[in-house]
Amino acid sequence: MGTEQSELLQLKNLGMASVNILRAIGVNTHSDLQELGAVGAYLRIKDRDINVSKVMLYALQGALMDVHWNDLAPELKSQLVAEADKLAVENA
Repeated sequence: MGTEQSELLQLKNLGMASVNILRAIGVNTHSDLQELGAVGAYLRIKDRDINVSKVMLYALQGALMDVHWNDLAPELKSQLVAEADKLAVENA
């Protein structure tokens, strides 16, 4: 297992399947994920026609905050979805 892969696996909410998806979109380190942000990574995943739910968006944000995705505030979850929807429309 590569150093980058093990680094991503150390983050909350990210298992091997999530790490493989992140690697497929060019996110190989925690720093890569921070730079792209949860919404950016989520939209890049969707752009690759990888079928993911909003839970992936929450999981990515939780990974950045070191919080289980289910413990994110409902307001934050709504904000993430609104931002993703807005950017998806703008980039369509």
